[in-house]
Amino acid sequence: MLAKRIIPCLDVKDGRVVKGVNFVNLRDAGDPVELAATYDQEGADELVFLDISASVEGRATMIEVVKRTAGEITIPFTVGGGISHVDDMKRLLRAGADKIGINTAAIKNPGLVKDGARKFGSQCIVVAIDAKFNPEWGEWEVYTHGGRQTTGIKALEWAREAERLGAGEILLTSMDADGTKDGFDLKLTQAVSDSLGIPVIASGGAGRIGHFNDVFQYAHADAALAATIFHYKEMTIREVKDDLRRKGVEVR
Repeated sequence: MLAKRIIPCLDVKDGRVVKGVNFVNLRDAGDPVELAATYDQEGADELVFLDISASVEGRATMIEVVKRTAGEITIPFTVGGGISHVDDMKRLLRAGADKIGINTAAIKNPGLVKDGARKFGSQCIVVAIDAKFNPEWGEWEVYTHGGRQTTGIKALEWAREAERLGAGEILLTSMDADGTKDGFDLKLTQAVSDSLGIPVIASGGAGRIGHFNDVFQYAHADAALAATIFHYKEMTIREVKDDLRRKGVEVR
């Protein structure tokens, strides 16, 4: 069994890390390059950078952030946000990113997943899915544009399609749990993890150290992503890993 991964997430807006609750009420959390270097030293397995101000100016800012970060860390990092063409992927990979995260653009143009996987390899392509429970369906719906637009697409069906198209990994964010600190969405994560053959990164809801064990043991995630609790020093990556080891979860 592969070791479980702990991945801090940095939402970057105009060159700064921000964090909110349920995708709104953003507040400043620091310099992305400094935070990335700190997480590398603390034992993070990977990092995820999400450019949430991906206008023309935001993209230019992000390229510079990626270049600076690549010179400071030794662990892999994924960059997402505002990527709509294979050329966007190429620019970020050349700047030093190891993987590319695509969300809205993949829904609009599923061929982008296939094209990216063909050109750079599946291991470079992470399809990010923002999902929210739809009570009328009794299952989860995919949202796009930073969680602002409904799609009418079922999350499980889209995750399977993304795998078929060549995605190497799914970054699964529960919009219901995001920023709440009430724990990962175990039902959503298990449903997606158990239906795929590629790794699933669980995102949204980490608030206590035990939440990481829960998402690995009960929801079968391959990695767990968190932001608020790490950015504001509520717990460290080492503390999380030590707790997981004590509970029999294999970590690096």
